[in-house]
Amino acid sequence: MPQPVVNSNDYLTAFNGSFAGMLHWSQLDDLWTVLRNDAAGQWYLYAVGEPPPAAPANAGQVERFITEINQLLRRDHQEDYCGVVYVDELLQPRFVKIYDPHHLGVSCGFSNNPPLPGWVMSKLAPVDLQLQGPLTGERKRWWQRIFGFKE
Repeated sequence: MPQPVVNSNDYLTAFNGSFAGMLHWSQLDDLWTVLRNDAAGQWYLYAVGEPPPAAPANAGQVERFITEINQLLRRDHQEDYCGVVYVDELLQPRFVKIYDPHHLGVSCGFSNNPPLPGWVMSKLAPVDLQLQGPLTGERKRWWQRIFGFKE
């Protein structure tokens, strides 16, 4: 299926737009349900620090990513609140930012240089967000394991 041409400014405008945080784990569960119902909806899955994908993921890849990222977040962010996932629109999401619990910086406060999310799900083709510093080996191996990449 031909993909619409998206200007990188469109992606960056959406990336820097307004987002709502999933503060409670139950809110995250609700978001996962919405995303699973739209798994075939042309989602781009982007691990910031890796090359941006050239094509949307298939429904199986979206389902696997949701399952794996949910497990990672609950294992690595052992708090009674979520607070590391943000979505542009709760009922019809087009953009989801997922922050790595091990690299939060000041994501909950104000900063002139806020941290980038670890992963992005979007309906727009992503552009390289230029991660400051290398992707950790652990996260790189996790990403490669999900999608069957070999080093």
